[in-house]
Order: sequence, then structure tokens, then C-alpha cells
Amino acid sequence: MDKKLLDILVCPICKGRLVHDSGAAELICKVDRLAFPIRDGIPVMLEQEARELPADEEVAG
Repeated sequence: MDKKLLDILVCPICKGRLVHDSGAAELICKVDRLAFPIRDGIPVMLEQEARELPADEEVAG
């Protein structure tokens, strides 16, 4: 994921900072506990496409 793109992308819900999880190909919002998928190198920043993180899942970064 391009560092410049990651610096300008924010969570579409809370406008908070996102953490890149390269292993899972996701951008994670710690505040909303949502993981937005990255498909073919393109972040999908739609709330309905995001995965809710379970309470017991650790969020790195």
C-alpha cells in the first residue's frame, strides 16, 4: 500500500486514522473496530463492505 495514499485515507465513518494490515489486506479503524478490504490494490472504503472486528481480535499498530 502506498504510504502517501495511506496518509490521506481516513475512516469514512469517524474520519479517524487507519492502520494497514498487509497480511489480511485490510485497512483497520481502531475506533469503530472495522476492517475495510483492499482488493487488487484498491481500498474499498464502503461501510457495507467493511468487516466488523470481534471484541477478542487484537488490533495491531
